[in-house]
Order: sequence, then structure tokens, then C-alpha cells
Amino acid sequence: MANIKSAKKRILIINKKTEANKSRKSEIKTYIKKFETALNEGNFEKAQEYLKVCEKKLYQAAAKNTVHRNAAARKVSRLTKKLNKAA
Repeated sequence: MANIKSAKKRILIINKKTEANKSRKSEIKTYIKKFETALNEGNFEKAQEYLKVCEKKLYQAAAKNTVHRNAAARKVSRLTKKLNKAA
């Protein structure tokens, strides 16, 4: 455990940021699962809506350095490709 006051503060900040990042990543994964479920059911309109939300959430996470921007772009690309292939 840290003894220096500033180090203790940094630990608190890191813990808050870790929770925020976990929450963001979890939300993204949930929307991706919803997208894939809608796609498997053949509900293309719903899948398209979820894709839009996924894209927005991924790029927001990339802007806040939760996910690397190339990784976000890659995931969006793959999801879009899945939708186009299924349609």
C-alpha cells in the first residue's frame, strides 16, 4: 500500500476509472450480443438499430481511450460485414 498522499489519491482515481472502463466495455458487449441475437432471429431492422448503437458506443469508448481506436473500427467493420452478409 502506498504511503505518500498523492499516490493514495492516484489509487482512488485509478479505481474509479477502472470501474468506468469496465462498465463501458460491458455495455458494448451487451449491445453486440443483442445485435447478434437479432441477426440470428432474422430481425434485420432491430439488428440495424443495435449496430448503430454499437458503433456509437465503440467510437465513444475509443475517444476516451477505453478501447483502442483501431480495435473499435475493426469491431464496427466486422459487425457491419455480418449484417450485410446476412441481408
